[in-house]
Amino acid sequence: MRVLTPLGRGATAAAVVLYAAGWWLGYPEPAALAVAGLVAVAAAVLWILPGPNLEVAREIAPRKVERGEPAVGVLKVTNRGRSVRGLSALDAAGATTVDVAVPALRRGARRTVTYRLPTGRRGEIRIGPLRLVRADPLNLARRVREYGTSETLLVRPKTVRLSVLPSGRAHHLEGPTSDRSPAGTATFHALREYVVGDEMRHIHWKSSARTGTLMVRQLVDASLPTTAIVLDARPDLWPDPDDFELAVDAAASVAVDAAGERFPVRVLTGDGPVAHTRGGPEDAERLLDALTGVAVQDSPRSAVDAARRVPAGGSLIVVAPGGAPDPGRIASVRNRFDRVVLIRVRPMSAAPVPPGVHVIDMTSLDDLAAGWRAR
Repeated sequence: MRVLTPLGRGATAAAVVLYAAGWWLGYPEPAALAVAGLVAVAAAVLWILPGPNLEVAREIAPRKVERGEPAVGVLKVTNRGRSVRGLSALDAAGATTVDVAVPALRRGARRTVTYRLPTGRRGEIRIGPLRLVRADPLNLARRVREYGTSETLLVRPKTVRLSVLPSGRAHHLEGPTSDRSPAGTATFHALREYVVGDEMRHIHWKSSARTGTLMVRQLVDASLPTTAIVLDARPDLWPDPDDFELAVDAAASVAVDAAGERFPVRVLTGDGPVAHTRGGPEDAERLLDALTGVAVQDSPRSAVDAARRVPAGGSLIVVAPGGAPDPGRIASVRNRFDRVVLIRVRPMSAAPVPPGVHVIDMTSLDDLAAGWRAR
């Protein structure tokens, strides 16, 4: 696409006005200036008229990064035609545009240019398409061509290292108390009818012969409690977007640390579930990916209401703004969990701590780590 820049359009309009004024008033000087201006614009158009023969590739490294950590675009340009000067690149990064200077390219030359991508805000950042711009020395005209397709950069929450909650390390060592315990291979819980997909090695042949129906042993990981993390995401509670970002960072830190110990993790807001993992080596990555897209959203349910919908047992972590919820309301669900922790983000004042609820007030992730160690 070939276009005149704002400067080129202004020069053209001024030349037309000057020429008309010189002709009307009978003065040759304005007309001469007008002709010079039109010649300059015409020369600019001729400068960008030949299309360069380029091979262009852009990579993003890394594709997943913590908020605030560096991510770069790597632009590789190879010139297959005659020498090219006056090149620059424009790469879209979400709502912003990154301007990249490209050196002059002789025939057969190859250049690699690295540039920073914005990572200050969490989310899925659409990168591209990349546009190469060739302009004349006076910037009166330019030629724009798109290369490649859009890619996605995941800017994930920041995390801090925490220790796993002690509750549940020896939980239900004699076996689970309900069918809601996570399925696994460790402990016999009960016999049930066979369903498609069950492993044949779990069939209990004696019971199957007695009942005339295939029966399988239901095994559970009884010693692995779930860490349930409830994030209050109602928009009226988070007037400052930075406070909500800190809350998501806190929730991510707790989730990643529990997942690192291969504990089941459940993350939810008042609007519903965000992620649910059963304990495995890839859980931390899945949790961070899921929390990347969390945003404030209207919901009729508070954090306490959401906590009541969580299956009983294990640990409950509630992340909320400093003014809500009342720790006393959190205590109303205390008897359903082994341990309850309330993380308050940037509270305005201290709050009474009810029995059985651990309260951590934080203004930064460092505060979270310190409060977590002291709980």
